[in-house]
Amino acid sequence: MDYEKLINCMRCGMCLPHCPTYKETFLETASPRGRVALVRKFQEGELEASERFLDYLSLCLDCQACASACPCGVNAGELVAEFKCEKKDRDGLTFMEELVLHRLLPHPDRLETAVSPLKLYQRSGLQRVVRKLGLLKMFPPRLSRMEGLLPELPASPLRRTLQEVTPAQGEERGTVGFFLGCVMSLVFSEASFATVQLLSALGYRVITPKAQKCCGAPNMLASDRAGMEEMARFNVELFSSYDLDFIVTDCGGCGAELKKYGHHLEGDGHAAIFSAKVRDISQVLVEGAALLGEKLHPLPYRVTYHDPCHIAHCQGIRNEPRQLLRMVPGLDYRELADADACCGSAGTYNIERPEMADRVLRRKLDTIRNTGAEYLVTSNPGCLLQLKQALARTEPQVRVIHLTELLQTSMTG
Repeated sequence: MDYEKLINCMRCGMCLPHCPTYKETFLETASPRGRVALVRKFQEGELEASERFLDYLSLCLDCQACASACPCGVNAGELVAEFKCEKKDRDGLTFMEELVLHRLLPHPDRLETAVSPLKLYQRSGLQRVVRKLGLLKMFPPRLSRMEGLLPELPASPLRRTLQEVTPAQGEERGTVGFFLGCVMSLVFSEASFATVQLLSALGYRVITPKAQKCCGAPNMLASDRAGMEEMARFNVELFSSYDLDFIVTDCGGCGAELKKYGHHLEGDGHAAIFSAKVRDISQVLVEGAALLGEKLHPLPYRVTYHDPCHIAHCQGIRNEPRQLLRMVPGLDYRELADADACCGSAGTYNIERPEMADRVLRRKLDTIRNTGAEYLVTSNPGCLLQLKQALARTEPQVRVIHLTELLQTSMTG
């Protein structure tokens, strides 16, 4: 780990009001500067990697709101992630981590097959029976929580139904590669289909390589640096075989990870070029705003927008989604207070640290309720899962959709 990054923290406290866990606990050890201090003390040999020490670090959601606020550019979330990667390199993966991260995620066909029993569980009516009778109470709380987050799954993964090449509509303005995220393909295929349709309508020829693998974000969450680098190299080589103007993604988590390939694979020129081409879908659509605006029809909706951490803090994208929403005729856009505050999903955090995740989520639900919006728009699958489940329970009148779904609805009238 780069020691210089640790000593750059001035302990000024600018990060404190932006940190979700500090706002809930007011504990120094639950703050970004507190975590940096802990890792620094470990590096200097004053602390051991005890269970208590690791528990303090694992409380971090890695939302990177602290990095946006820090005047010195210190990123406590990334420092904690780097520390965990170094520890995992020494300790190795567990059997289950090896199974999921190395045997399942790198193979899209296996991943799709693994989801099939869940589709059967839903379509057979068993899910309704299980929920109605409260049978999940008989199982471990973590399993019950995971089942509660499960939305209705599409009949077929988009990777199987989407053409590898989608031609441009009208005059062709360029060729883009579409990075189809694992969760987006398996769970939110309608949003990704809308993404391709929007790109095509703007005159882009869209190439969606069927062989692409996971972006590697789950590996980084599990501190599996080697697995992430392996998938990064594969994806870089695959997409480099096409002549692409951009590489587009509609998944905030994927976009944040893809833009780091040049850093992860330091010294690899192809990886640096790959990362430089990566664009969030909102960035590409804003570039074609003039043409897109001509195609949008009125929508009489009250709408607000939640900034996913991976888009606002990791990629610095804030204005583009709002600009696109304000382009829709008739739309009543209402700004969300603390829109870039974490919703508590944070990958698998809401499963591993449910108590803190729920405390963070409650703040977000209160701000959404205060807008009076009918639709909550966001652009990351983790946020979609978390907020769909929570709002269905507390504010069933609010519908949660991806940005591209709303824009396609407007475009098709």
